[in-house]
Amino acid sequence: MNVPLIDWQPYAPLQRLHVDWLTNAGVEVAVLRLDLIDPLISGNKWFKLHHHLRAAQAAGAQGLISLGGAHSNHLHALAAAGKRFGFTTVGLLRGHPQATPTTRDLQDFGMHLHWLGFAGYRARHEPGFWQPWHAMYPQLHTVPEGGGGLAGALGCAPLVTQVREQLGAVGWADYDAWWLAAGTGTTLAGLVLADPREVYGALAVPQDHGVAPNVQAILQQAGQASRPYQLIEACRGGFAKVDDQLLEFMRASEQSSGVPLEPLYTAKALLALKEAVQTGHIARGRRVVFVHTGGLQGRRGFASPV
Repeated sequence: MNVPLIDWQPYAPLQRLHVDWLTNAGVEVAVLRLDLIDPLISGNKWFKLHHHLRAAQAAGAQGLISLGGAHSNHLHALAAAGKRFGFTTVGLLRGHPQATPTTRDLQDFGMHLHWLGFAGYRARHEPGFWQPWHAMYPQLHTVPEGGGGLAGALGCAPLVTQVREQLGAVGWADYDAWWLAAGTGTTLAGLVLADPREVYGALAVPQDHGVAPNVQAILQQAGQASRPYQLIEACRGGFAKVDDQLLEFMRASEQSSGVPLEPLYTAKALLALKEAVQTGHIARGRRVVFVHTGGLQGRRGFASPV
């Protein structure tokens, strides 16, 4: 069975964020709650997949193959979409076989898993990496890690429309900037392409993970290489590194705002925003849209996240 033509266009509510550090600084923030679009296909992941799915359908592919780790939100959303809409999914995973809440879900959703080890996964950018996988799964369409590339970025353009259509609901006539976590930079690149306003990406991974080159490659491919954006250090020692300060901030933020977070992306991004507000990098009077990129299923990978 080929990938069906999927006409699902989820809509995320825009909600004001009420916390003391914003009130004291005179900065207003509204959260685009992508975590609420669906219990399984959550966050920005569906938007990044949308154009990849259209390409797969146009090519007559039977499904999609992609990469990720043992807690991957991207693979989780892809596998859930495959089960719901009826197409084959294959995941190439970093490291060695392990049972995590995420990998158990992937298997329950029907995704076929291949563990590459760590060296094998590092080779994913090398020439010829995909050749044996295309030979094994010639009927599948390849999706870059995290749903990346220009196709993934273009799929995020509707986020701008959703925010603009809801400004009245949060009492705004306009806004000044976007703020979001950056893991591959794909969603950030999509916002840069779709909106002239400032876009800030809070790096959830170290700089050597290639977010900046990835964003620049997408903008270059779109013919918009000169478009500005800012990347903010937020990884706190490395990807998946979590410390007591972050966990306490996450707990306090959830209690005061009612917005659930997870420690790898959204909590780090919000803490980085707090630091930017308190240092004056985000000035008094500014209105910022914070993109909640979902990923709450990843909380299960921590025995006691809060």
